[in-house]
Amino acid sequence: MKLWCCYFLPVFLATSGQICAAENEISHHRANKLRAVAIESRPMERRNFTQGLYISDSELYVSSGQYGKSAVRVYSWPDMILNREMALPKALFAEGLTLLANRLWVLTWREGKLLVMDPSTLEVLTTGKISGEGWGITHNASTLWLSNGSSRLHSIDLSSAAKTQSLDVTLNGKPLKRLNELEWINGKIWANVWLTNTIVVIDPKTGAVTDEITVDDLLNAEDRETNTDVLNGIAHDPQTGAIWITGKRWPKLFRIELENTN
Repeated sequence: MKLWCCYFLPVFLATSGQICAAENEISHHRANKLRAVAIESRPMERRNFTQGLYISDSELYVSSGQYGKSAVRVYSWPDMILNREMALPKALFAEGLTLLANRLWVLTWREGKLLVMDPSTLEVLTTGKISGEGWGITHNASTLWLSNGSSRLHSIDLSSAAKTQSLDVTLNGKPLKRLNELEWINGKIWANVWLTNTIVVIDPKTGAVTDEITVDDLLNAEDRETNTDVLNGIAHDPQTGAIWITGKRWPKLFRIELENTN
């Protein structure tokens, strides 16, 4: 399968591509209410201001944000030994990341850049351009999905001349903003909702949130410090099917199961 070089990634425009869920077609499906329960934890370096989280081939990839401190780190999985890391230029704020076609795709926040890195060396091979802010990124097959803090996700099909589309996300019929870190899990897109203890599960065909997951009380009081920040980071282990979550400057990753609270 030929993937188009990142040099040809288009600039995202608010009106570009097809809107997959037009206003008159917005689903009013009511989301199931679920609760995340931690059943296992792993240590996590607290210095990670976690923006992106991804598991592949017995390694965990982490993008850590903030200006002057942004980096990509790769740990052995599941023992969490640091294998390699690369600091990003001080002018870049790292956001989400995903691994596709033996390349790491790393978003930046306000800089309009999508970095394409070699996962073995963490060298930046090329840089694509996006319009607006970069928040979260995931993929399915040859399609990248990106969030920008709005209620709209954008997709790029890298196998068909980088064709773009957009998807309006709704929760119980209303637009849902602040979609942040993304992860493709079992045919749906999971997303952190920034500044909340909520993860939503999105149907990529309609944009409707099918499940609303509350994440509370994972960190004990002794695990919190003054700079411990919000929930952010979702990773699906392809070997076990387990789902792991964490947050910004959290000292732990948690494997979760879901309980119905309807």
